[in-house]
Amino acid sequence: MKKKRVIVGMSGGVDSSVAAFLLKQQGYDVIGLFMKNWEDDDTDAYCSSRQDFLDAASVADVIDIPLEVVNFSKEYKERVFSHFLAEYQAGRTPNPDVLCNAEIKFKAFLDHAENLGADCIATGHYAQVRKVNGTCQLLKGEDGNKDQSYFLYRLNQKQLASTLFPVGHLYKREVREIAKAQKLPNFTKKDSTGICFIGERPFREFLNRYLPHEPGEIQTLTGNVVGRHIGLMYYTIGQRQGLGIGGTRQGSDAPWFVVGKRMAENVLVVVQGHDHPDLFRPTLTATDLTWISGKKPHCNWVYAAKIRYRQADAPCAIARFNHDFCEVDFAQLQWAVTPGQSVVIYESKVCLGGGVITG
Repeated sequence: MKKKRVIVGMSGGVDSSVAAFLLKQQGYDVIGLFMKNWEDDDTDAYCSSRQDFLDAASVADVIDIPLEVVNFSKEYKERVFSHFLAEYQAGRTPNPDVLCNAEIKFKAFLDHAENLGADCIATGHYAQVRKVNGTCQLLKGEDGNKDQSYFLYRLNQKQLASTLFPVGHLYKREVREIAKAQKLPNFTKKDSTGICFIGERPFREFLNRYLPHEPGEIQTLTGNVVGRHIGLMYYTIGQRQGLGIGGTRQGSDAPWFVVGKRMAENVLVVVQGHDHPDLFRPTLTATDLTWISGKKPHCNWVYAAKIRYRQADAPCAIARFNHDFCEVDFAQLQWAVTPGQSVVIYESKVCLGGGVITG
């Protein structure tokens, strides 16, 4: 009987490498695919795709699978990076990993894999898929510290039905143990961080290449000027570091935190103290909603939500829907609710979907 062909997105990291190994071990016809999605200033000074490719190629050689290369730079710039820049210019803080998964890793990649005759694709994400009555459910990864379902909430039924997550049931330490036992050359490689497919870069310098910045005043809630900012796009709600301001004239040494932006006036608004009441919100609104099953969750049912990656589940209820808009009420006040980030709704281990926070 013909083996099922699976194409594995291999980034050069240990997770996707072990995913490819496990699928080969399970009897699949495995092909590795390295995606190059960024070409601007891709040098050794940052997270170079050349080194990542060499790592992926070394692993493919060890586990004896072919490795192909595809360039999605054009698609990435059009579908992900342009949105990323527009959000920052509007004063919001986007999460490029969410859009990158929906538009590149599980769309452009899936389309390309199907053209290569693949039965399915696979990645090294810490998530799981379960079929219930013909519907695919996205589940949290078994390792709560590495669960990546938050970044995958925009996936649809076709994408989930065509995807395998071979390491989703494992803990990170187990993945590294497998990589070491199989003598994979990248078993000690650090996890990638930074912007999806772009890597770690001096963030302000990077944004400044693409967006104009306008310095302005930093003010308190009462309008007192306490400093100068270098451009609103460089700051996010809840930010403490990099504000360049000390205590107040009244002598308080409590640290400053960003609590808001007044875009029309080009003013950054700050408060003192991590527990300042204006940093906490009982509710939020979201738009650009995606529900994995195609059905909206019930209003006023008790769910859990995350408003940032690795946040503990926060009990909540969806208070109301209005077309592509919803309001989420939390049982406890939430700290630093950030427009542009995603709110993701869960029912136990099942990720139901979510949307982009607007306020």
